[in-house]
Amino acid sequence: MPVFQWIFILFFCLFAPLQALAAHGISIDGKLKYPADFTRFDYTSDKARKGGSLVLHDLGSFDKMNPFTLKGSAPFGLEMFVFETLAVASLDEPFAEYGLVASDIDLASDRTSVTFTIDSRARFSDGTPVTPEDVKFSFDILKSDKAHPFYQIYLQDIAEARILDDRRIQFLFSRPNRELHMIVAQLPVLSKAYYTRHPFDSLDDMRTPPLGSGPYVVAAVKPGKSITYKRNPDYWAADHPVRRGMFNFDTITIKYFKDQIVSVEAFKAGEFDFMVVNIAKQWVRDLKGRRFDNGELVKKRFPHKNNAGMQGFVFNTRRPLFQDPLVRQALGLAFDFEWTNRTLFFNQYTRSNSYFSNSDLAATGLPRGRELKLLEPYRDQLPPEVFTTPLTPPSTSPPNSLRGNLRQARRLLMQAGWRVKDGLLQNRAGQPFQFEILLISPSFERVMAPYVKNLHKLGIKATYRTIDPALYTDRIKNFDFDMVVNVFGQSQSPGNEQRDYWYSTSATRKGSRNLAGVRSPVVDALVDEIVYAWTREELTAACRALDRVLWYGYYVVPNWYLASHRLAYSARFHQPETLPLYYNPYQLLMTWWIE
Repeated sequence: MPVFQWIFILFFCLFAPLQALAAHGISIDGKLKYPADFTRFDYTSDKARKGGSLVLHDLGSFDKMNPFTLKGSAPFGLEMFVFETLAVASLDEPFAEYGLVASDIDLASDRTSVTFTIDSRARFSDGTPVTPEDVKFSFDILKSDKAHPFYQIYLQDIAEARILDDRRIQFLFSRPNRELHMIVAQLPVLSKAYYTRHPFDSLDDMRTPPLGSGPYVVAAVKPGKSITYKRNPDYWAADHPVRRGMFNFDTITIKYFKDQIVSVEAFKAGEFDFMVVNIAKQWVRDLKGRRFDNGELVKKRFPHKNNAGMQGFVFNTRRPLFQDPLVRQALGLAFDFEWTNRTLFFNQYTRSNSYFSNSDLAATGLPRGRELKLLEPYRDQLPPEVFTTPLTPPSTSPPNSLRGNLRQARRLLMQAGWRVKDGLLQNRAGQPFQFEILLISPSFERVMAPYVKNLHKLGIKATYRTIDPALYTDRIKNFDFDMVVNVFGQSQSPGNEQRDYWYSTSATRKGSRNLAGVRSPVVDALVDEIVYAWTREELTAACRALDRVLWYGYYVVPNWYLASHRLAYSARFHQPETLPLYYNPYQLLMTWWIE
């Protein structure tokens, strides 16, 4: 190891914050809200009672019982209800985890390894103990090419798992970063014995339920139509501090619907109990009726402080049509967000203005300080706007207008070599500019219709098509699309997952989340700055620098976000008095109960 690296490690060990009470929990900054003797999370309730049945819904279908492979679709809930991880995140801290399957977590002082002590009480649902051998098997199989490619990327810097004794396992890091110990703690723990009997990388027999250590077991399956989970009466962690007051329902059934619009009517008719509403029209106009009027059904906004990330119309830059940034910029100018928000969304949304929207990680103003220092070496490789222009999405608010934006778009397309002939935009070879927008829900068609109409004014023949969710998932995995709508979600502390979003190597790896096909050495370098940042200041600067480079790469047409969850649910639910800060709706639901 070079001398400067040894000096850095020595400096870090001497001056970095000590990991407070590391045995029961870990965090990125060494701070933990909950002491070693805490009894439950604050966003749970000691009034919660076990019992009752919960019915949920999902769209599409499923054809396998292994959620950790690329091929096929697994039913909703397996990872949440059946499988467990070494530690679980606290939902009221931005980056802290507390031991579950692992009772003790010891991060080495030089951060080159972490050791987990397996809780002696931990059991799979068949009663067999969870051992370090199971944890090592889980790591090895998830990092192999038998698992979904995401895990290979996410676990990239974790070099090896070593069994130390009958309860302890150590993970060695090839190159330390601030969150590797957190990543290892998120490792799903699989039964080595079960997956020795059932090939991991095949589509499991739908009649053979998977084996996990979680609070539920699979009780019934109707292939492609529904799955029912039953609370395990012998669940080993029922009274664990990170589980107390949670997973209170005796059974949880997931029903599958082909259409999001149909599912709303099914909810109003009482076919399921809880619904996350992602469509403004449904929230304002469709969720009405007798059962809402008499109080049987409730709709309510739940605020959160989640990093909103970026939702947008994603260009597949693997397609020759979208390889020119000028073309992508021009197509972004054709989207009239203000009209869409006012006419279709009842002004409920805020325009996405960053890949880290609703977060202090979002780039603002012009680059300066540490952020500018990161960008400066790549000035000759980047658009001038990265250094001269704040991140500002196109607008049609006065004094701007759609007509003005389309005129600018036409100039950009001409600059890129496109001309209108006989009403159609054509390149020098006479090939027309045409592409298809792939959708998973017909509810998005009303958003696409005016956008496509605006594109037609530029001579572009754009179409949109809604396809079956299973087919949609398969085409996304194989990057078989021109344009799709996607959300690039972000955590409060972005890290290794950014490789799956933006790395050049992930652009060709099927199943990755680099849907745009970003292949840029500058982006790769800035992602590494994020992954290997040690302080919050370094992380913030790296995220803001990456934000600017992605923004002026015009990989998406920015959409919108909402700083709350819109939830509709049965009035029979009881809820804790305290909300978490950083959560998804189903994590929240698992703290509710029925009297």
